[in-house]
Amino acid sequence: MATGNPRHAAFLILNRIARERSYADILLNQELTHGAVKGQDRGLLTELVYGVLRRQGTLDHYISSFSTVRIDRIERSVLILLRIGLYQLLFLDRVPVSAAVNETVNLAKILAPKAAGFVNAVLRETDRKRDSITWPDRQSDPSGWIAARHSVPAWIARIWLDQLGPEEADLLATVMSEAPPLTVRTNSLKCTRDQLIERLNSEQTPSVPCQFSPLGIQILARTPLTMLDSYREGLFTIQDEASQLAALILSPAPGDRVLDICAAPGGKATCIAELMNDSGEVVACDISPRRLEQVKLLSDRLGITIVKTAVMDAENSLPAAITDSFQKVLVDAPCSGLGVLRRNPEGKWWKSPDDIDMLSERQRRILNNSASAVVPGGVLVYATCSTSPLENESVVDDFLSLHNNFVLEDVRILFPQYADLCSNNGHFRPWPHRHGMDGFFAARLRRQE
Repeated sequence: MATGNPRHAAFLILNRIARERSYADILLNQELTHGAVKGQDRGLLTELVYGVLRRQGTLDHYISSFSTVRIDRIERSVLILLRIGLYQLLFLDRVPVSAAVNETVNLAKILAPKAAGFVNAVLRETDRKRDSITWPDRQSDPSGWIAARHSVPAWIARIWLDQLGPEEADLLATVMSEAPPLTVRTNSLKCTRDQLIERLNSEQTPSVPCQFSPLGIQILARTPLTMLDSYREGLFTIQDEASQLAALILSPAPGDRVLDICAAPGGKATCIAELMNDSGEVVACDISPRRLEQVKLLSDRLGITIVKTAVMDAENSLPAAITDSFQKVLVDAPCSGLGVLRRNPEGKWWKSPDDIDMLSERQRRILNNSASAVVPGGVLVYATCSTSPLENESVVDDFLSLHNNFVLEDVRILFPQYADLCSNNGHFRPWPHRHGMDGFFAARLRRQE
């Protein structure tokens, strides 16, 4: 991008996301690495891109309330400009109202000159009347309330309402519209967690231990972690606490042979290898050769030698040669990502209920095929970063109905230290609003002897 203006750069990124379904983290990384935005403006750029995506539903509710033009009749470029301006106006206390309005109008004069007056009118009308805006009724239309107040598509709100009830669904939606915690995993092959915390503090990166993962550290400052010497030395990798715990629930041991299905980009595969003290074998497979390159790069940076990669389409079949070959198998299934919407907020505007149905069928096929790789007495862990029961409990129940040689193990009994993170039927089921980590699911299944 050729512009050093953070608002202009944010517009270009958001426009590409809307037009191409590109990913915010990739576009932001490209801009921050090679672009013209400098200094403190880099923070504003990141805040604008993620803030607009996280709050898009709420911003659109304001636009619908104070625009003289129906929102579905507003051109995309003008709509993005309005969202950028309104986000500053409504959610950034450090940006004066005058700056939020004037900077957006000036940008409109460059990008959509015919609409500059309209943009100015909507922003100023919103500022004048923001306290009088009408919201959906919380009692009679709880999904509409959550959608407007917390920027969650109504169909996702209905899933959470069915699972949690109105009070908890509201709390979850509130958290999902905020920035997530920044968490890293200690590379136990190179240092202890306490040693890493001390090292991070010496690099002006304050941090504290995570509550549940013995490897996890929460970073207390928005530090560019990949620029740290400790990162380059492979002392840690960025990974949410829930994802770390999924690997711990698999309980790999040194000398094991482990299969990681749908392994890219390699967070869990490398965690498994570290838990095995880099002794044994981890076969990380994925359908994409390009994504498997990420697994190799991560393993190299962390100094891991036992992770091998293999291109594999687990949805169709597994090679006969690996039947009954692995003591531990992790199925990290492709999913809707409803548990990580605050990390990937662009995704919530692309998804639909039909996607859940399609994904659950894919997940069933992958899990059923993966069972053939487990040795008698071995363990199969099915995991997703979705909160949807159709992608989780339903998939596991269907699997058990078809495979009477597998039994469900209760994570609460095997890992009592994680009991608070589990559902009543013994599945690993952390929630962002309860536990401060990603929404996640894991079921531990054992093949009978």
